[in-house]
Amino acid sequence: MKNYSPNRAAAAATPEAASETATETVVPADSAGMRFDQALARLFPQHSRSRLTTWIKAGRITLEGASPSPSHKVWGGEKITMAPLADPRATAFRAQAIPIDVVYEDAHLIVINKPPGLVVHPGSGNWDGTLLNALLQHAPSLAQIPRAGIVHRLDKDTSGLLVVAKTLTTQTALVRQLQDHSVTREYVAVVHGLVAREGSVDAPIGRHKTQRTRMAVVPGGKAAITHYEPIEHLLQATLLRCRLETGRTHQIRVHLASMGHPIVGDLVYGGNRKTPLFARQALHAEKLALTHPATGRRRSWSARVPADMRKLISSLKNAT
Repeated sequence: MKNYSPNRAAAAATPEAASETATETVVPADSAGMRFDQALARLFPQHSRSRLTTWIKAGRITLEGASPSPSHKVWGGEKITMAPLADPRATAFRAQAIPIDVVYEDAHLIVINKPPGLVVHPGSGNWDGTLLNALLQHAPSLAQIPRAGIVHRLDKDTSGLLVVAKTLTTQTALVRQLQDHSVTREYVAVVHGLVAREGSVDAPIGRHKTQRTRMAVVPGGKAAITHYEPIEHLLQATLLRCRLETGRTHQIRVHLASMGHPIVGDLVYGGNRKTPLFARQALHAEKLALTHPATGRRRSWSARVPADMRKLISSLKNAT
């Protein structure tokens, strides 16, 4: 649900890869008595000690052909062979044959129906196997567009529609539409508890004060507005339609949890409410509408709620 600003849509540089070519050297005499990792840190100051330790444990650095522990004492003259691992960020922006569901495509943009479990953009812990990698395979020309044309994201376990720009002009136009809230994004969610009537949550969102990987409603956060309306009441749950006015990270999940109605299956914002029926947050980006940057016409698309959510909804209906 996160949008990219024009600055974030600028070209994203990737770091240079560490060489995969093995290098050989010897332990200098003045390192005698030192730990292996300490001696390596003196020999290779361009690498952090933690990175060198990781390479030792991975068997990428050997001493006299053996793989000692980082604490092994060296005495000078031993042969060191190092074959460092490449920085995964250096190869993150590469094409991969990953199936994607293309709802619409023309010379200017692509609308994707993202399945749950697919990360949109490479990042820590997910340097490949992402939607970006799939897009580069599907349309190689996207390699010339910052972030392969991605202008907004869905969380890994959220399914549904997102739009990708195929040209720089389209990307700029879409980012502007996202900023002025003229892109319509409607979601379907199954939440805990009974939501009696429609309403809105207007509450700023920022990083959680102590748990930095989470977002929260915080004073001084970025403005965030979510509109919601009940579609159907289920067994101790409600099927909701949510419309984003802004696009902050985890916005719907945070706002609904702040109301006391966290999304079913949301292990991050659901508190102690666990639902064995569902293994992810029950959230789907069902509808997307925008002004086509090339034609100026309003276009809209919809994507059916995926099978796992349909099964969840059905089970909660049958239990009532």
